Amino acid sequence: MTPLDPQQVADLLQNRRSLYPAQYTGEPVAEHIIEEMLESANWAPTHRLTEPWRFVVFSGDGIKKLAEFQSELYKKVSTAQGNFDEAKFQKLATKPFLCSHIIAIGMARDVKESVPEVEEVASVAMAVQNMYLTASAHEIGCYWGSGGVTYYEEAKPFFNLKPTDKLLGFLYIGNVNMDKKPQGRRKPMADKVTWVKA
Repeated sequence: MTPLDPQQVADLLQNRRSLYPAQYTGEPVAEHIIEEMLESANWAPTHRLTEPWRFVVFSGDGIKKLAEFQSELYKKVSTAQGNFDEAKFQKLATKPFLCSHIIAIGMARDVKESVPEVEEVASVAMAVQNMYLTASAHEIGCYWGSGGVTYYEEAKPFFNLKPTDKLLGFLYIGNVNMDKKPQGRRKPMADKVTWVKA
C-alpha cells in the first residue's frame, strides 16, 4: 500500500461540506461514483463485524417513487395526528427531484450479538461519513437529512427494515458548482479537549 499524504487526508476532512439540493445543478452523478461511495461505506468500523448499515439507493424513476411514498405517508400520519402541514407535504413531494440520487440510511439491529444500539448507530454514522468523504473527493455535493418520514415506524417496510431496525435519514446527492462551496466554520479544538498527562 502506498503511504497516504497526511496533508491531503487533512485537506479532505477539513474541506468536506454539507451541500443541499437547492445548490445542485440537476446534472446526474455518475453511477460509478455512487458505487464507490457505497464501497467506502462498507469499510466503516463495526463492533463484532455486525456491519449494521443498510442502504436503499433511489435514482431515475426511483426518485418519483420515494417522493410519492414519503409525501403520502406524511399526509396519512399527520392528518391522523391533526397536524398536517400542506407546505411540508409539498416539500416532501418535490424536494427529491432536485437530487441525482438519494440514499436511505438504515441500521439493521443484530440483537443476538448484544452490541449496544448506540455503537451500531455510530457504525452507520461512520459509514455515512465515508460516503461524504468519497463524494467530497469527487467534488460531489451531499448532505444527511433526518426529517420527513425518518422516524415513522410505518416507513420501515418500504426501506426493507424490520421493526427492530432504524431508519436514520437520507443522504441527498447531486452535482454542485464548487465555486460556490461555503467556507467551513469550527470553534477551536482546544476549547473541546482536556489533556491528562500525569
